[in-house]
Amino acid sequence: MEIIGNKKNRVFLDKVVKSKNIIQAYLFIGKEGIGKKLIAEEFAKKILCFELSGNDNCKSCIRFESKNHPDFSLLNEESTTIKINDVRELIDRVIEKPILSERKVYIINDADKMTKEAQNCLLKTLEEPQDYAVIILIADNENMILNTIKSRCTRILFDSLTNEKINDLLKQKGYNNSITENMYNLFGGSIGKAEKMIQKKEIYDSVDRLLMKIGTTNKLDFYLEGKQIYIKDEIQGILEYLIVSLYNLGRKNQNYLNCVNIVQETINKINSNCNFDMCLDNMLWKIWEEVNEKNNRS
Repeated sequence: MEIIGNKKNRVFLDKVVKSKNIIQAYLFIGKEGIGKKLIAEEFAKKILCFELSGNDNCKSCIRFESKNHPDFSLLNEESTTIKINDVRELIDRVIEKPILSERKVYIINDADKMTKEAQNCLLKTLEEPQDYAVIILIADNENMILNTIKSRCTRILFDSLTNEKINDLLKQKGYNNSITENMYNLFGGSIGKAEKMIQKKEIYDSVDRLLMKIGTTNKLDFYLEGKQIYIKDEIQGILEYLIVSLYNLGRKNQNYLNCVNIVQETINKINSNCNFDMCLDNMLWKIWEEVNEKNNRS
């Protein structure tokens, strides 16, 4: 897969490999879905390559591409909580010497989802590293990583992608849907987030259609139409998109801007396991009342 963006980091990592100045621990930091894992895998492949180029011709590269390399491990590919037993299993493999290449590479995806116990367990390995082992931590939220771990890693910061690059990538992947300004604002430079949203574009379009009618429809009809956004699996993205859309509308009408707090309160309540339908019911009523406040007073 072609990797787009963060060319400066990729050039730097290439130089690290070619100079053989590879250290034992790296921390890749940046927003979700901007290619950190792809670049980490590209880096790992080149470290393990017999020619240090990752050109697919050597036995190591062939094994890597077939996801069958004995000296490479990817922990937490599914992006779940990483517990202490997960890290213990990784450490058991770290102490084993390489089988095929001169080094071994371990990527910990979404390392910010490690429990504190898991991080403390990993710390000893970082403090007393094996010469042949390279550990790459990938994180969205640097604040969730213990300072003792960060101090033992080379930190590499990743930039968000530009809207132009995201648009090019989406076209390459065959997505030809028109993308609104609100969607670009919510992408936040993340191709991963962009792809997820574009696959469910009709849901987000329904949010825009709902807001367009808010000043011209009665309270009950607005509430009933709003029921179409009651999608539990997608509600976090829907409410974030609602905030972005309200901010945009708020440039011309302060009442829309006042609704942002209403949506944020709803997010907080849902995250606190309050009744899902009741939270959204109250949100829709309050948004309609806020936007139509002047009409109600007249």
